Amino acid sequence: MVSDRLQPHDIGAEESVIGSILIDGESIARVTSILRPTDFYSQRNRKCFEACIALYERNGAIDQISVAHEISSTEEGALEQVGGAEYLARLVSTVPTSFHIEHYANIVREASILRHVIRAGGEIAELGYDGGPEVEPVLDRAEEVVFGIRSGRNDKGFTHIRQYLDNYMEETGALHDPSRVSLAPVVTGFPSLDELLGGGLQRSDLIILAARPSLGKSTLALNMARNAADQGYSAALFSLEMSGEQIAARLLASEADIDSHRLRMNLIREDEEVRVLDAVGLLSDLQIYVDETPFQSAMELRSKARRLQQESGLDLLIIDYLQLVDVGRNDNRAVALGEVSRSLKALARELDIPVMACSQLSRAIEQRPNHRPLLSDLRESGSIEQDADVVAFIHREDQYTSREDWERKSPTDPYPENIAEIIVSKHRNGPVGTVPLYFRNDRVRFEPLAETSPARAMEYVGT
Repeated sequence: MVSDRLQPHDIGAEESVIGSILIDGESIARVTSILRPTDFYSQRNRKCFEACIALYERNGAIDQISVAHEISSTEEGALEQVGGAEYLARLVSTVPTSFHIEHYANIVREASILRHVIRAGGEIAELGYDGGPEVEPVLDRAEEVVFGIRSGRNDKGFTHIRQYLDNYMEETGALHDPSRVSLAPVVTGFPSLDELLGGGLQRSDLIILAARPSLGKSTLALNMARNAADQGYSAALFSLEMSGEQIAARLLASEADIDSHRLRMNLIREDEEVRVLDAVGLLSDLQIYVDETPFQSAMELRSKARRLQQESGLDLLIIDYLQLVDVGRNDNRAVALGEVSRSLKALARELDIPVMACSQLSRAIEQRPNHRPLLSDLRESGSIEQDADVVAFIHREDQYTSREDWERKSPTDPYPENIAEIIVSKHRNGPVGTVPLYFRNDRVRFEPLAETSPARAMEYVGT
């Protein structure tokens, strides 16, 4: 029987991972996106790795003595259960350096995946035995089980936006070398907003950009990343919802000034093809990085951001969006999201960069006469507001009020068609206020209102 067989594992690789960490504490950053404690087959190796992770999350020193103390602090006799200080000393002697830690980690991870496959096979078999006359629900659940394994394995890490652009424009065969430049401070590319924020997005700040679905928070965040990169910054985006190719398509539509729908359908004219190729060349030279891995925890986000800053430099980090960060099995989602926002604030301070997290607003905004968002509309967790240095909302009144209703209620005021208000409702170190922008949905971009139509801007400001 399958249950009598020894499940896949590699104790030597597990010991080599922990031994590498014990002799080089900083090497843990190279494996936190590969391994989780549950990937370890040996219970004592799992406890040792958990202790290393706990120290890493507190920015504590990781060595043989500190790990022994951390294990001892969990429960009485815990250190003896893993084999005592002697076992940790033996782990240190298993590897001469930490150079191959990622290789060992991948061996451990592969064995863990195989064990997941075995468990999934058993679960699917039970579904088959217990399933009723309706087959479709059983098939759906079986697919979910397998997809869960594949999703956990499909961690691609950061990829330069050039890779997605090259995929998108594969037929051109063009390659572009980046020019790496790092400048400060970080600007959004929207002068009035930068002025309100004291020159731009401040380093070590946590910025929450919130809106109801489909009002443009992903677009605005991506516009800011592009504008910042155009000024020489390095910007990174954790896209927990959209694929890298979708991000590339949005950037191309905006940069080439082409209708995004026609671009997606490949219905562009000959003269527009030249603009697309020019846009690919320009965007490929910008320092924009995208990680499209879904279901990532706050710890994984922090680890990857740290590594990117060490390897390539990082000036702006964007998470799209907050509610899609994996919070594990915590039943209290409000508390779990609060932990995520605190972790992101700590990351902003640690890396000395602005961290922007997009966030959904609750439906309460649609159930009241005045649809302008409030701080209380932040979904699920009041601690998001507490942790943030800046909270900005996107409000588009034309999404709630028809032209006819507007003209009936405000006959002297122009209808705010395609007008987006960026409402800065919290600014820990500066003033609050509202900045109007023009939203071009077909071009997937926001524009400074004065640039779009000076007369329209004057009308709006006067209302």
